[in-house]
Formats: sequence, structure tokens, C-alpha cells
Amino acid sequence: MALLNGTNTSRNRFFAIMIVTFGTIILCLSMAASIAFGAVNINLSTVWESVVSYDPSKTTHQIIMNLRVPRVVAAALVGSALAIAGAIMQGMTRNPLASPSIMGVTSGATFAIAVALALFTTLSPIGTMFAAFIGASIGAGLVFGVGMLSRNGLTPVKLALAGSAITALLSSISSATAIHFNVAKDLSFWYAGGVAGIQWESVVPAIPVIIISIILAIMISSSITVLSMGEDVAIGLGQKTGLIRTIGFIVVLLLTGAAVSISGTIGFVGLVIPHMIRFLVGTDYRLIIPCSAVLGGLLLVLADIGARMINPPFETPVGAIMALIGVPFFLYLARREGGR
Repeated sequence: MALLNGTNTSRNRFFAIMIVTFGTIILCLSMAASIAFGAVNINLSTVWESVVSYDPSKTTHQIIMNLRVPRVVAAALVGSALAIAGAIMQGMTRNPLASPSIMGVTSGATFAIAVALALFTTLSPIGTMFAAFIGASIGAGLVFGVGMLSRNGLTPVKLALAGSAITALLSSISSATAIHFNVAKDLSFWYAGGVAGIQWESVVPAIPVIIISIILAIMISSSITVLSMGEDVAIGLGQKTGLIRTIGFIVVLLLTGAAVSISGTIGFVGLVIPHMIRFLVGTDYRLIIPCSAVLGGLLLVLADIGARMINPPFETPVGAIMALIGVPFFLYLARREGGR
């Protein structure tokens, strides 16, 4: 038995190394393709030239550095952030349906942005991110509060239903606030979800937040692995479950708030990617979190490329592309967990 477990562990580590290595290579190639592809296609040699010797007098260099590079960096960051947030939520709650979009975290962030826009009319990127952090915590608190009041505790399906109800409530309040205060046009970007038109001033403030959150996630990854085995097992192994859950949820709120402040509401990345990774590398979160970061970024970069190809020269919101992928997957998981 020990030999079998050792073999599985070695296999999982091998797959994790392959995913991170080749996933990173494919991610870099996809980012290069995303920069070159657009309303005006640009040669990869020109892309490289603009990076190593930027010339502001050249229009193509301005397009690449001021529009396309921040867009693709935003897509990679948001995808990584949402995938890691979903993985942490699923590990801590032992709920396969947990993800920021389903548990009301992203809708809470959008709700707070709507209120902030109504109060202040214009928001700086840092102000938008701060509002998103507050809203994400409100959304998560409401969902888990409602779920805890249900009979027989927080089952996966009950938590998903609570998340859906709170998401609908916060979305309705956000829409009413936007219409009443005449900021519906400004809020439409966050509802649609996407990275079109993203500029550096929106991306730069979120970069240190996401990087620090990813480092924290990796630091607590072994504890999340133990926690995912159950409360009694974690306590028996000397785990400080309250502290780990607190740090974990802070990381989730930071990652989700930063992602929403950049791209608006993009769902299902945090649901689909962790399940794919667990199927490939097992339940060790020391492997799941870095693999989720790579594949989450890759998925959103590819989805952004696909959004530009569906109806050129017009762009389909990336949120719609992810919904096409994520909704069938969510229904499959809900049906499976409901049967259990």
C-alpha cells in the first residue's frame, strides 16, 4: 500500500511539473498570439521589436504596449487569480461546487463597485479595487450566513443554492442602483466581464495584490491539503483550522476583488480549472495551486482570443465565453453532488 501511495505521489508530481512547464510555455505563446492578433494583425517580429526597443513614434508600438500587452497581462492575471481562489474555496469548504462566481464573491464585488460609482461618480483603479474587496467580503459573508442557517448544515448543493440566491439579490440591487443613479453605462463593463480596452492604470495596482496573494496561497497549501481531509483529521494533526481558514478566505477575497476590479464579472474559471487539476495531479494543494495558476491564466487568454474570433471585428464578452464552458460543467457537478 505504501509503495502504491509512493508511486501515485511520484506520478502526480511528474504531471504537475509537466503542467507547469509546458503550460507556461503554451501560455507565453498564447500571450504572444493574443498580442499579434486583433482588428489589425501585427507580425510577431514587430511585437518583439516593440518590447525590446519601444519607439513611441510608431503607431504599431503604441498599440502593442498601451493596448494589447496590458490586455493580455490582465487576462493571464485574472485567470490565475480566479482559478487559485476557486481551488482554495473548494479545499477549505470540501465543496466541489465552490467558486468565487457561485459563492457570491464576484457578485458582491460588483455590487460594491455599483454603490461606489453611485456615490463618487468616478473611481480610481485603487478605489475600485478597494470597493471590490469590501463587496467580495459582503457577498461571501451573506452566502455562508444563509447556508449556515439551513437545516443539516452546509451541504454542497445548499451552499450553491444560497450562492445563486445571494448572487441574484446583489445583482438586482446593483442594477437598481445603477439605473437610479444613472451609472448603468459605467457598470455595464463589470457586468459583461472582459479585458477589452484594459490599460496599464487598471492593471498595475492589482499586480502586487495578486502576486502577494499567490505567495500566501502557496505558503498555506499544505495546510489546505490537510483541511480538505476533514475538520477532525486536521485538528487531530495539530492544524490550527481557524487561522488557516481566516488566511485562506482573506486570500480568496484579495484575489477575487483584484480580478473583478480589472475585468468585471467572469465566472466559472474558479470552478472548472481546480477540478481539471485535481483529476490530473490528485488532492495535494501544493501541486494544485501552482498548476491552477498556470492553467487558469491560459484558459482566460485563450477565451479572450476566442472572443475576438466569433464575430469580428466586434468582440464577444469573455464572460459569455466562460459561461458557455462553465454552465454545463456546473450542472454536471450539481447533478452528481445532488445524487450523493
